[in-house]
Amino acid sequence: MKGKLITLEGIDGSGKSTITRFLNSHPAFSDAVFTREPTRSWIGDAVYKAIESDTDDLAELMLFTADHANHIATLIRPALEEGKIVISDRYSDSRYAYQGVTLRDRFENPMEWVQQIHEGWTVVPDLTILFDIDPEISVQRCGKRGEQTKFEKIDLLSGVRENYLRLAEKEPERFVIIDTDRELKEIENDVLQAITSIIES
Repeated sequence: MKGKLITLEGIDGSGKSTITRFLNSHPAFSDAVFTREPTRSWIGDAVYKAIESDTDDLAELMLFTADHANHIATLIRPALEEGKIVISDRYSDSRYAYQGVTLRDRFENPMEWVQQIHEGWTVVPDLTILFDIDPEISVQRCGKRGEQTKFEKIDLLSGVRENYLRLAEKEPERFVIIDTDRELKEIENDVLQAITSIIES
């Protein structure tokens, strides 16, 4: 039996990490494989270094994509072939949404261009939960966490959020949008319902 790939997406400060921890501690997912992008591999380390530096945006995309390719080959595909549930904190849609903004001065349709790079080899998620929140609220949350990355700016995050919503509009059968400016318990319940529905289908 083939497994299921569930991805958690959203702008910085949207609550993904909090929900990931909740799912990781939930008994229903004790056998699930939890992972993330960028990964903790040496390629993922290179991605983090690029984020913290003035690396060219196109070069940065290529690092993200290389990390994604290795992630699929070494963990995602093997786990799915074993019939496991895989839950990833960020995945390919993060690149479409974020680099679709950072590369907007380089390409006419940057998000579509980044998507084309992934065609034919990436694994499309069975379910993508999009944590949606106002960028102003997300930046406030990021500020409370400490030092902000270069991605945690309102103007950039506004564009990223628009890209995420465009992706969700194009694939409504894959995306579930969850408003995260609410009580945590409500968010947890909605996430559990969405994941349970896809697992049991």
